[in-house]
Amino acid sequence: MFDIAFPELVLVCAVALVVLGPERLPTAIRTLGLWFGRLRRSYYSVKTEIEHEVGMDDIRRQLHDEQIKEEINRLEQDVKTEMDGVTDSIDPIARQLTSDATTDDKEGATAGG
Repeated sequence: MFDIAFPELVLVCAVALVVLGPERLPTAIRTLGLWFGRLRRSYYSVKTEIEHEVGMDDIRRQLHDEQIKEEINRLEQDVKTEMDGVTDSIDPIARQLTSDATTDDKEGATAGG
């Protein structure tokens, strides 16, 4: 992004020495260092906070997904229970129909023979 080489850094220091003078240059460098330190701490603080929020979003999403899975499992159990009840109700009717069909076939075979 920014490519500052050693010769460019020396040039900036030389210009600062000429503009500020030898008395104010150490104070200016110290102040500049403090500003860079604050900027760096602010950057890392914001970065940490964003990473923390992203982590919280992942946790919330995971909890939501787990709740959905539990709801799906509960609905599957409800459907299975209802299907078992319907099957239990239909089985006697199916047996009766099968029995009636078998009886009709026997009667038809006896009458036709």
